[in-house]
Formats: sequence, C-alpha cells, structure tokens
Amino acid sequence: MRCPKCGGQEDKVVDSRASREGAAIRRRRECAKCGHRFTTYEEVEHNGLMVTKRDGRREEFSREKLLAGIKKACQKRPVGSGAMEELADKVTAEAMEKFENEVPGEYIGKLVMDGLRGLDEVAYVRFASVYRRFQEATDFVHEVRKLEAAK
Repeated sequence: MRCPKCGGQEDKVVDSRASREGAAIRRRRECAKCGHRFTTYEEVEHNGLMVTKRDGRREEFSREKLLAGIKKACQKRPVGSGAMEELADKVTAEAMEKFENEVPGEYIGKLVMDGLRGLDEVAYVRFASVYRRFQEATDFVHEVRKLEAAK
C-alpha cells in the first residue's frame, strides 16, 4: 500500500476492525517513511457474478456502480452516506445469496427501489423514473399515487 502523502511503500498496521457490519475490514496504517497515518478498507471480491441486462447483455456485478446509482437517486436529499452504503451492502448480500452466477438486473433494481422507498420517497421516485423508463409526467403522477396508497 502506497502512502498517500509521500508515496512510500512500507507501512505498519496500527489498528484493524470490522466495518460495515463485517462486510469490510478497516485498517489504520502508518507510513514507515514519513509517519503519516491513513485508512484503508479491505473487502471480499465478488468474482464471477454477472448481471443480465434487459437487452440481453451481461456485465460483471459492481457494488461501486450500484452505490453510484443509489447516490444519484439520493442527491441533495437528507439521506446519510451510511444509509446508502448499508443499502448497497444489503442489495449485494441478497443478490449473492439468491444467485450464484447470474442475477437479473430487474431483481437488483427491485431491491434498490424497495430499499429507497424506506429511506426517502423522492429518491425512490427518482430511481423508479430511470429504472422503469418513465416517458411522460403521468408516469410520475402514477408512481406518487401508488406511494400515497401504500401509506
């Protein structure tokens, strides 16, 4: 691991602990060259799980891409980054648990929509508008009415 301050390659681990409910390990490191302390995260690499898209294409599952979509939906909303990370972890874990090699993109989208519905309704509608490919304003109105009926 290179030091972000001086680029030195030798460091020592000062502290390690579980992070994100055991999904990652947080390590506090100290550079042997300059003494700068920095944090790294280590997590299990999910090799092999492919996402099947609507058009039949397949691409490798990416938690980072999933989290980016969640963050985009929650942009300028009162949703903490911890809640977004937790939702990404939950969706990832459920997809890994249910599918071994290929997961339909629709399944992931549904899990994200269900999670966003509980976090923030505006973020939910934003995500739904992209996921369900809303074409007209009436599509938004219909989705908001469904939200109100669910209450």
